[in-house]
Amino acid sequence: MREGKTAKKEKNDIPASKLESYDRLIITIPSLDRKGATVPYTSVNGHMFSFFSKDGSFGLRLPEESKDQFLKKYKTTLLEAYGMVMKEYVVVPDELLENTKELEPFFRISFKYVNLL
Repeated sequence: MREGKTAKKEKNDIPASKLESYDRLIITIPSLDRKGATVPYTSVNGHMFSFFSKDGSFGLRLPEESKDQFLKKYKTTLLEAYGMVMKEYVVVPDELLENTKELEPFFRISFKYVNLL
């Protein structure tokens, strides 16, 4: 883990193994930092594109075509958080979150997408 590249460890209910997987994903984009002490997330220019919901689900923001592909390929759903369906966010299965190499292309698509907003 790079010094200063992730948020300070404060109390949250997300398992350490999930945060470690998230940190491995984040460092694939050198300019990126993890934010949020209790609800970890990434953002670019004020646009959030990945985060953990309070129930520990990991969501990734994707453009329409990539979102549809992701939902079909990984047999997952749109993320529900704060009592509403987040229409641009997919739930990343735990097994996929652990597989940085397989998830990284979608993470980069998400990063590029929010850079266009």
